[in-house]
Amino acid sequence: MKIPNFSMSKTLSYRDAGVDIDAGDALVEAIKPFAKRTLRPEVLAGIGGFGALVEVSKKYREPVLVAGTDGVGTKLKLAFALDRHDTVGIDLVAMNVNDILVQGAEPLFFLDYFVCERLDVRVATQVVKGIARGCELAGCALIGGETAEHPDAFPKNEYDLAGFAVGVVEKSRVIDGRSISPGDRLLGLGSSGAHSNGYSLIRKILEREKPDAAVLDALMEPTRIYVKSVLKLFETVTVKGLAHITGGGITGNVPRMLPEGTRAMIRKASWTRPKIFDWLQQKGTVAEDEMHRVFNCGIGMVMALAPEHAERAITALRAAGESVYEIGVVEAGPAGEPQAIIA
Repeated sequence: MKIPNFSMSKTLSYRDAGVDIDAGDALVEAIKPFAKRTLRPEVLAGIGGFGALVEVSKKYREPVLVAGTDGVGTKLKLAFALDRHDTVGIDLVAMNVNDILVQGAEPLFFLDYFVCERLDVRVATQVVKGIARGCELAGCALIGGETAEHPDAFPKNEYDLAGFAVGVVEKSRVIDGRSISPGDRLLGLGSSGAHSNGYSLIRKILEREKPDAAVLDALMEPTRIYVKSVLKLFETVTVKGLAHITGGGITGNVPRMLPEGTRAMIRKASWTRPKIFDWLQQKGTVAEDEMHRVFNCGIGMVMALAPEHAERAITALRAAGESVYEIGVVEAGPAGEPQAIIA
């Protein structure tokens, strides 16, 4: 560590050390209106205190809390390169709320952690505005977070993001996949693009091939938030299992919802793969198996349900604005870890 040669007579401040308290205060004031729009009746005290207070709704008889934490990954590197910061906050919320949704949870509140080398209020406001927008899309409250300046710990003009979501589900309605059985249908909900996974490979591909504006727009498209449409579906249809297609792709995530002795047989011709994945595969010379192991390839969430419920679920989800495909079936499989086979 380089030690500055300060004169003994110089009066030092926190700003001299690289931390601007005034900028932090300005950011808090800038984001308050966005956070206020996300508040739910359960929030007793939100942004401004040392902690936020949230009560559990009285509509739950046996409430079970479900928590998740995640980040945006190296998609941020693309945001830095393009100076586009208005959608990565949506990505952050989506990665968390979609994760807790798969266990049947309604997201209650969200907290974010924004850390940078030196706070740029303009950039940070864009990021947090996106976080608030993501919370609105998910129906959860943005009740607080942490903004930190770490001088000399980050490259100039870069930051990192992490988030934490808490939801609630009735104990009797927790979705754990244990009731999934051979013959159950698999529905796939369309993604909005690569979401927030596989960007280390994507950036390698971008080193080989100069993308046009349409490709960059597709790569920066924020992660789709499925919360409202799927929670609405729960009111009329019994969903046995859900898988959020994140890191590990379709083949890595679908087996996480399956019980032992089963496997998912998925037909890749059953949905239209977005063109951005064709571009990535072609320009990166990526093998088909690797595509399904890294990317969502157009399917952001997979659900398992009984055959007699499939058509009703498709109709309801499409009415809620989702692109839905019947992508496969659950079969009996060999003993041991479940697997997903794409043919």
